[in-house]
Amino acid sequence: MLLRGLFAALLVLRRPRPIHVRGTMFSGTLRWVGPERRSGISWIDHPPAAGETPVVARLSRSLGLPDALPDIFGLALRVTADPESPEAGAADIEFASTGRGVPLRYALLPLRRPERARFGILLPYRGRRGPVLLSATTVDGGPDAADWRLMLSFASPLGPWRPFALIRLTRAAWPGAQPRFDAGRRVLPGARVYPWVRALRQPSYDRVQRRGLSPADDAPSTPEAPAQAACTVAAGAMD
Repeated sequence: MLLRGLFAALLVLRRPRPIHVRGTMFSGTLRWVGPERRSGISWIDHPPAAGETPVVARLSRSLGLPDALPDIFGLALRVTADPESPEAGAADIEFASTGRGVPLRYALLPLRRPERARFGILLPYRGRRGPVLLSATTVDGGPDAADWRLMLSFASPLGPWRPFALIRLTRAAWPGAQPRFDAGRRVLPGARVYPWVRALRQPSYDRVQRRGLSPADDAPSTPEAPAQAACTVAAGAMD
């Protein structure tokens, strides 16, 4: 109810789309790292033979405040659901700047610079072993640098963060409409959405998404084609 009220209030104050109206686009790769993983989500635990997959990302300021002021940053990722089967479609992960430990990993945190953020998903996925949180933290560079490298990690709601993949992003020119990300509908393989999470998030999210949406905006494309084009431009109780 709190999330629903927040989205609705922002919708009144800032039209037509209060959450992540537009952002900076990036393209790059996601490479699995480290020892065997046991998150209970197959996409995390069983990387493809190549060990990496293309990724498209968007960084945005959630509240749209002036750059000089702190804001809640959003980082959205789109990856191939199954890198060894491109026809499988895409999966989205949506992060926001949060605190680092417990309970602050569940609190949105305004910052001036996104590279200082620990990005978290706030609401857990449902894996075979229980609830799973994801986070992304800067390892090197930043959105204004030639390369921005971030480490993806997973954790149980109260557990330590365990790194599993390294993302390397390059800012990309993006012709046409930016993609619409929806982690509730484009779910990572092996993950499920808890009914209470869907009930909490989706109605409010749908309301925001419908405002000003054109048919082309919501096309569920896979990362390969837009990532390749962008790279060319840039190179020149849970139950």
